[in-house]
Amino acid sequence: MKNLNIQSFFPECLRVIEIIKEKQITIKLKSLKHQQKCQVCGQEMTGYHGTYVRTVQDLPILGKNVILEITAYEYNCTNEDCIQKTLVEDYDEFLSKYSRMTSRCEDFIRILALSTSCEGAALICAKMGLKVSGDTIIRMLKKMADENPVPQCGDTIGVDDFAYRKGQTYCTVVCDWETRRPVAVLEGRDGESLRKWLQENKHIKKVTRDRASAYAKVISEVLPEAMQIADRFHLYQNLLSAVKEALKVELPNKIPIPNTAPEVSEETVVNTTTINDTDELKKNRKNK
Repeated sequence: MKNLNIQSFFPECLRVIEIIKEKQITIKLKSLKHQQKCQVCGQEMTGYHGTYVRTVQDLPILGKNVILEITAYEYNCTNEDCIQKTLVEDYDEFLSKYSRMTSRCEDFIRILALSTSCEGAALICAKMGLKVSGDTIIRMLKKMADENPVPQCGDTIGVDDFAYRKGQTYCTVVCDWETRRPVAVLEGRDGESLRKWLQENKHIKKVTRDRASAYAKVISEVLPEAMQIADRFHLYQNLLSAVKEALKVELPNKIPIPNTAPEVSEETVVNTTTINDTDELKKNRKNK
């Protein structure tokens, strides 16, 4: 069986120096980079300022935590007008600056958290050998949201409210009609947050909404020419309410239902008595 080449799992600019296998797996690497671009001014630097050991966490191997100890270089920015004086290395898409985890490790944790929950993902990671807390995962998700571009929407949107905690905390969600995806989540459902969002998106021409008067008022004030459309669910509700109101007008509140027994004629009573008497006589004869 061929030996597994650990070097193939790391970028070319990082060379594996030593692997220590104890309770956790420690992989020592050395940077082979000879230049670094300044993240502020963009100037290329080739002069080293010094070295330091950078400790980061990688994906676990067979349930054991994996720690990378990277001997990296620091650089001095030679641009006198640049406010950044000292720079640290980043390694393309493998490891960003100041990060305590590799990019592949962060991607795995984020996907796990989105599929379960932050605390649930932290428990699963602990069983796998990854050391991360629920609060750290929340910060990772917020960072991902901040780095993503703001989603754009067309001229037709849908607006509705939803509950973080039913009866206590509500928010407003705005969805694009073409993609069927949310483009904004706003605080509250009183319409004020929606007012600010609409003022920044005045290209909207059609709005599908529920029967909330707060949304209708804000849309009419900010976008008076926009068409407001009742969604299908609330359209049925409007129809049902209209039918109920019409029935209330046409029909009385109470409809009496008589509960009288049918009249029985004397002839029927006589015939019934005669039949019953005849049956009794037959029974007496049999007994004798």
